[in-house]
Amino acid sequence: MNIHATNSPFTEDQASLLNQVLPSLSEQQRIWLSGYLTAAFAPAVTATAEPQPAPEAPAAAPTSAPKRAITLLIGSHTGNGQALAAEFKQKLQNKAFDVQAYDMDQFKPKQLKQVEDLLIITSTHGEGDPPDNALTLYEHLYSKKAPDLTGVRFSVLALGDSSYEFFCQTGIDFDNRLAELGAERLHDRVDCDVDFEAPAASWLNGVIDKLGAASPVPAAAEETAAAAVAEAPVYSKKNPFWAEVVENFNLNGRGSNKETRHLVLDLEGSGLTYEPGDALGLIPQNDPLLVDNIIAEAGWDPATYIQVDEESPERPLRDVLIDTVEITVLTKPLLQKAAEASGNPGLKELVGGRVKAYTEGRDLLDLMKDYGPWQTSAAETVAMLRKIPPRLYSIASSLTANPDEVHLTIGALRYSAHGRPRNGVCSVQCAERVQPGEKLPVFIQQNPNFKLPDDPETATIMIGAGTGIAPYRSFLEEREETEATGDNWVFFGDQHFLTDFLYQTEWQSWLQDGTLTHMDVAFSRDGTEKTYVQHKLLAQAEALYRWIEGGAYIYVCGDKNYMAKDVHEALTTVIAEQSGRSNEEAEAYLSDLRQEKRYQRDVY
Repeated sequence: MNIHATNSPFTEDQASLLNQVLPSLSEQQRIWLSGYLTAAFAPAVTATAEPQPAPEAPAAAPTSAPKRAITLLIGSHTGNGQALAAEFKQKLQNKAFDVQAYDMDQFKPKQLKQVEDLLIITSTHGEGDPPDNALTLYEHLYSKKAPDLTGVRFSVLALGDSSYEFFCQTGIDFDNRLAELGAERLHDRVDCDVDFEAPAASWLNGVIDKLGAASPVPAAAEETAAAAVAEAPVYSKKNPFWAEVVENFNLNGRGSNKETRHLVLDLEGSGLTYEPGDALGLIPQNDPLLVDNIIAEAGWDPATYIQVDEESPERPLRDVLIDTVEITVLTKPLLQKAAEASGNPGLKELVGGRVKAYTEGRDLLDLMKDYGPWQTSAAETVAMLRKIPPRLYSIASSLTANPDEVHLTIGALRYSAHGRPRNGVCSVQCAERVQPGEKLPVFIQQNPNFKLPDDPETATIMIGAGTGIAPYRSFLEEREETEATGDNWVFFGDQHFLTDFLYQTEWQSWLQDGTLTHMDVAFSRDGTEKTYVQHKLLAQAEALYRWIEGGAYIYVCGDKNYMAKDVHEALTTVIAEQSGRSNEEAEAYLSDLRQEKRYQRDVY
């Protein structure tokens, strides 16, 4: 017999949990549970009642104070925050806590005063900025309308990247501001670097300890859930799927200043699924030539066996430097560790000031050359380094249109800095050292903040430059395959029409069959004056505003500091001029679109 949420007093989650547990109980366990519930929730005996011998039953668990409701708010850009929140919500519910989770832009700031226990998981975007879906709440807390939060308890988990100067700044800001508004810090903030799983789990355990013991959950339920998780073949950052490269070719024409690779990867047998707007995570390898130069500079033996951590076996130093630790990015924590270990006075002086000017464009080899010779061993140096973070690339294909495949659009990054050439770790690996038939370790990174409209009749406006066109290829493939009837308008920009019009024949085909309604292109190096996508937006202001007023979704993908910033300003100008609003009112209009999920950005 199954319990259903529709004809019982239980929620869907509770009914599902009971249906998992009850069939696994023995007859003796069911009798025990029946006696426990009877004893725990029986009406109190009145003073006039005839005393009866107490039945032999397990002692009821001691009652505890009523549990405060937990509100979990998520500020996330790439989806890491949402994934953690979903996991943590389930763990809290498994311990019988009352918890509700919301993306920050779906939570009304006025409700903050009614919150009891507040948990915040937030990333930081770029140089200290809140992610898009956290902006409204962030600005409210720092406005004159910010509420008195006396009586609210809170804790913050901050996600970030220590290679940026303002590491975890959004989490720091939330943590400080909530305290300023009178809220009580339930558990100290934890700041996580790119390898965030372990510190995040530690934060949750600390929060649970401070929340106090919750009602016990039957052990059988936890065992059943654990068994289900163990049986599921889930591939993730910790356990990537090795996908075979089917195709790898350059999209740019001869004579282009760029090299943009189109990769097709085989996912057959992985069970991995994705939606348009999601990203594929690649776990890259460092350039072996750079590794060899570092080993030579330090005078190490490449065959020396070292152990990165307790969970890893001993492996040759050269292998570890190639595929396990980060050597191309310098962070302040690394410089601090190196200064302490090396005793170099110049390095200590550098760490005492602002380190960004030095770390920009330099790597571990630079550090060794500038502040060597190193006195630390290979194992001690490796222990200072963080693990190579995966690279996330917007998926350029629809799974509906390409079963068991995933396509990527990767621009090879090459530049010179501080007297020698530099290469993007993953992009140049894919461009130069990965051939069809070889395999790459991959996982799916869901991105709930960049999704097609639920209604197939809704129009879309897609704005991107360079590799920012990738998710729109996925969008158009999906809309074609599902026969969505909504209009689609693409704005695309790059350098030259002849060499840099990525996927040109596909866009033209979609224009011919009507899948793509309009396409405006801007090739900045083809004319006497540079023209970018924002200029095309301004040129189409009247029609663009008509689409927006008609309910169209707006998407922006590409460089955050330049393209996305200029596009936002152009959209503000279009809305202000076409509607008669002031710039401030136009900004508020865009903010409302963002909260309605009609203005979505995947910028980096």
